[in-house]
Amino acid sequence: MTDTPPTTIIIPTTSWTTACSDVANQIGPKDELLVVCDDQSNDVAAQQDDRTDGVRIVFAGEPKRCSGKANAIAAGMRAATHDRIVWTDDDFEHPTDWLANLHDNYEENGPVTELPFFVGRDPLSILLEPMYAIGGTLGVYVDDIVWGGAVMFERSDLNEAAFLRELQQTVSDDGILTEYLDVTPLRRTRRVPVGGSIRETLERHVRFTKIVRFHDPKGFVSMIIVSILSLIAAVMFPLPMAVFLTMLQLGVYRAFGVHRWTFLLAYPTTLVQVPLLLYGLARRSFVWNDRRYRWRSKFDVMAIDLK
Repeated sequence: MTDTPPTTIIIPTTSWTTACSDVANQIGPKDELLVVCDDQSNDVAAQQDDRTDGVRIVFAGEPKRCSGKANAIAAGMRAATHDRIVWTDDDFEHPTDWLANLHDNYEENGPVTELPFFVGRDPLSILLEPMYAIGGTLGVYVDDIVWGGAVMFERSDLNEAAFLRELQQTVSDDGILTEYLDVTPLRRTRRVPVGGSIRETLERHVRFTKIVRFHDPKGFVSMIIVSILSLIAAVMFPLPMAVFLTMLQLGVYRAFGVHRWTFLLAYPTTLVQVPLLLYGLARRSFVWNDRRYRWRSKFDVMAIDLK
């Protein structure tokens, strides 16, 4: 790896996780890691005097018209002192060469993003892994979508003022960044654990449904049509569709280097997709990290603190 410019890494979190330590151990002497939380009441705030050199705690405050994560990212961007920026999340493993590889990839491609592979932790999220593989992994790769869990760019790569203005009016940080940033997705996945209970998985599904609806309306209509046609075919021709869908998912898993048995759930996943899509559309609000959000339109968000 060639010499890299000073970089700001932004992690929105309320507690110091293993991911924070992983990234802190990778920053160079000129880099900074900004751990962004809401306020002094968050667990990570009490540890701010114990952090290593180059790590700062940033307080974002309560979100007013956006999600807590979008508010944290905006605060991190404004506190950042460097031009090269990395966003990442606190819930997946960051190997020792994670940051170095992103730098190498940026030098070759410009703005880059890695891909998530969501791994279920409860019966429903396990069942939905094939759907996550298509929408959350393959879809991000094919459609040049930003994943906020691992993205590197420079301030000059986007209209930062306009981006920050819109970021603090919506829910999805990576949804907005995708609209401002010409990014190259890397065919490199990070396993992100999701769910934990069926209720958590349902809330997450509502949020994801609304993200697609508001940020990609045409894609949302296509998703509805494909889901309905797939369901009809699966009901009318169960055996051939089970074989076809399973082999399709196996191909997707292998293409992204994922070795999990859940590709076998492709057929039952197809049967529940339409009911879950309708459920996501019908719900007027959802819960995400101790806040309930009513997301009426792309830039119309109301957040209620549940703590």
